[in-house]
Amino acid sequence: MIASASKAVTAKPSLVFFHSASSGRCRRVEGFLAQVLQRRANHDTFELVRVDADDNAELVEQFKIETIPTLVVVADKRAQGRLPNPQGCRDIERFLAPWLR
Repeated sequence: MIASASKAVTAKPSLVFFHSASSGRCRRVEGFLAQVLQRRANHDTFELVRVDADDNAELVEQFKIETIPTLVVVADKRAQGRLPNPQGCRDIERFLAPWLR
C-alpha cells in the first residue's frame, strides 16, 4: 500500500503564452485563450505561463519564437507543440486538442 502512495504524480503540461504588453493582437489572443481554457473545465488542464517577449529575450531565443503571440505546450520538460499567431478560439482548441479532456 505504501508503494502505491509513493507513485509520482504526473505534472500537468505548461501552456506558455509568448506575448507583448504593447500589442493589441496579443490582448485579443489572450481573450480567446481565456475562453478556451474556461470551457469544460479545461482551466485545470494546463499551468498557464505568460511571458512578455519584450522583457524575456533569452526565453524567446531559447524557444525559437519568431512571431508574437505564440503558444507553446511544454510537457516532460520539452516543447511538445507550438501555435504562432492564433486566429481565434477554434484555432486554439484544435491546437490544444491532444491535451484537453
